[in-house]
Amino acid sequence: MLKRITMLMPLLIGALLFAGAGEVDAARCKTTGLLIKTTSCSYSTKKIEARPGIFRDVRYQVPEGTAPAGGWPVVVMYQGSFFTVQFSRTQGEPFGGYYEVKVIEKMLDNGFAVIAPDAGLDLFWETNLPTIYELTADYIFLNNLFAAIRNGSFGPINANKKFATGISSGGYNTSRMAVSFPGEFKALAIQSGSYATCSGPICIVPTLPSNHPPTFFMHGFLDAVVPWWTMDLYYDKLRSQGIPTDRYTDYLAGHEWVSASAGKIYSWFNQYR
Repeated sequence: MLKRITMLMPLLIGALLFAGAGEVDAARCKTTGLLIKTTSCSYSTKKIEARPGIFRDVRYQVPEGTAPAGGWPVVVMYQGSFFTVQFSRTQGEPFGGYYEVKVIEKMLDNGFAVIAPDAGLDLFWETNLPTIYELTADYIFLNNLFAAIRNGSFGPINANKKFATGISSGGYNTSRMAVSFPGEFKALAIQSGSYATCSGPICIVPTLPSNHPPTFFMHGFLDAVVPWWTMDLYYDKLRSQGIPTDRYTDYLAGHEWVSASAGKIYSWFNQYR
C-alpha cells in the first residue's frame, strides 16, 4: 500500500500544480492550480485594418451581465515589445506576464470591458520611432479601432468612457493617447513606461497638453530597460501643470507587471468612470 502511494505521489503533485485543484470561477475568468496558478479569461478576436489590405488582431471581452445605460466603460490594453497581450497566463512568465492577465480579470469582474490590440508586424508600437506619427500604420490602425468601438463592433461599449494601459512599449503608447488622440481617453495607467517619445534612458518630457488625461504610473525601481527616473520626469511634469497624477513604485521589481498592478489600475480608473 505504501509503495503504491509513493508511486502515485508525482501524479498527485502534478494535479495540484496544474489541474483543476484550487479552481476559482469568477465571471469571464478562471484560476486553476494551487502552487503554480494559471488564470485564463475567455475572449473573442476581430481584425482591424492598419494599412489597405493589412489587418491586425484585436482580442476583446465584455463583462457578464447587462451593460449599463450607454454601454460598458472599456480599458484598451497595449502590449509590450514582442509580447502580445494574452488572456491566459501562468505564474512565473517573463515580465510579470501573470499579473497582466490579473489586470484583465480585475477589469472584467468590475464592469470594464477589455480590448487588447496587437502592435502588428513590428511587434512594438511606433510611438517613439523617429518618424511623423500621423503617417504611421499605428495612427491609421488606432483611428480605425476607435471608430469600430463607436460603431458597436465590440459589443455594448461606451466610446466616451475609454481608458488605456500598457507596459513598456505599450506604456509609451498609452502616453501617446494623450498626445495624438486628444479627448479620446478619460484616464491612463502606465506600467514600466514614460512619455510617448521617450525611449529607454533617452527621455525629454515637453510641455504637456492642457487636456492630458489623469495618469497613474507603476514602475519597478530596479528597471534597467526603462529607468525609473524617466517615469519620474513625466510624473513631475504632470504635477507641475496641475494634471491629476499618482504613482506606485515597487522597490524590488524590474521591468515587469507587478502583483499590485491590477488593484492600482482599477482604483485609478474607477475614480474617472
